[in-house]
Amino acid sequence: MRALSTRQVSKPHGRPVAVLVAACLAGCATYQARPLPEQASSASSLAQLRGYDAAAQPLDMPAVERLVLLNDPDLRNARYRRRVAQAQRRQDGVVANPVVGGSVGYLLSGPGDATAWTASLGQDITSLVTLRPRREAARSSADAIDAGLLWESWQTLGKARLLVIGLVEGQRLIELQQQVLQRLAQRESRLARAIAVGDVDRVAAAPDVAAAAEARAALDELQRRQLDQRQQLNALLGLRPEAAVPLASPAPPELDAASIREQAAGIGRRRPDLVALQLGYQAQEATLRAAVLAQFPPLAIGYDASQDNSRVRNGGPAVSFALPIFDHHQGSVAVASATRDQLRHEYAARLAASHDEIDALLAQYLQLQAQRQALSPALDDAERTAARAAHAAQSRLLDWRGSVDLDVAALNRRMAQVAIEQAMLERQAALALLVGRGMPTSLEQDVIAP
Repeated sequence: MRALSTRQVSKPHGRPVAVLVAACLAGCATYQARPLPEQASSASSLAQLRGYDAAAQPLDMPAVERLVLLNDPDLRNARYRRRVAQAQRRQDGVVANPVVGGSVGYLLSGPGDATAWTASLGQDITSLVTLRPRREAARSSADAIDAGLLWESWQTLGKARLLVIGLVEGQRLIELQQQVLQRLAQRESRLARAIAVGDVDRVAAAPDVAAAAEARAALDELQRRQLDQRQQLNALLGLRPEAAVPLASPAPPELDAASIREQAAGIGRRRPDLVALQLGYQAQEATLRAAVLAQFPPLAIGYDASQDNSRVRNGGPAVSFALPIFDHHQGSVAVASATRDQLRHEYAARLAASHDEIDALLAQYLQLQAQRQALSPALDDAERTAARAAHAAQSRLLDWRGSVDLDVAALNRRMAQVAIEQAMLERQAALALLVGRGMPTSLEQDVIAP
């Protein structure tokens, strides 16, 4: 290697160095400050949401799902986590940079007549040995984040479905309960007038007054639940709590139990949370392989050159490695191995629990289906009886108090049927969530982009 002295370095030789420095700087990132916003607020109407179609009103279930995917604040935060994972994947797959070193020794005294210098160039070999498993681990980890985002989106859609079902069926219950309260309030008013003129004893009318009070309390509870669910749905849509969201009625409950059991057999390939666990296990397998490979002594190979003050030059290959006397990376291997065992157990437990949940929900759905079938003839009979009683009361052939009782009984049975249908729809939505029925294999680009 030639000595680098002020006499030997000329202007033309400085150009390659300048170009190299400029190229290195060109690949560097720049910093730009981005302060936090002073204020932030949710959308006040559907028109302000991404993906909103004014012609699609009232919103059916697919329209609600798409708006949730595009506008849910938590899902948007999860997509930023995906960007972080992708950046980490790129970083973990980068080859370690070679190391350049050097020093200069100026002549201060003695017989020498030149400036001494040393130069070295080295490359860490251990990082190259573990590069492939580290890249595999980074790729699997990033894919696991993608699968986790898909599962989080799917769960959010499941929550939105349950809220839509609760809101639509809850509104039906509210309307029926309002009819019940109207009948009981009318009877209470007539009783109050009869008590005032002494035609009815106050004690005898107490059960009717209590029934009206219970009906008011039940209506208040339904309305509170309706408001809470509407606010939860608005939060998923990124809307203010008071924003109006018109909803279309979902399809009647209909479930093929045999199809659900068939799909349940393949949930390990379909459910993103299980796929994410599989990818996480693969990443840990690669991490364990990298930890085992890293047990070998850290090795660096390079080239060293030097010149002393008397212009004697020498150069040759250089090797450096750590003596594995105390640290054999046994801790890293043990941690990686234990983490792999933990992930294996977690996957098996999640898979078994998912099958148990599916079986339990199927049993509940079939029970509700049998209850609805048993209730149907009783409901028809109660409504026919209430209609005949109302006609008889108009003809003064039946006491009006008894007519109200029969009418309320029919309305209560209708409400029981609505409650059963709501429970069936909820089990149906939960089963679709657990087996991944209708789940896309990936998210659309406009959904992924935060």
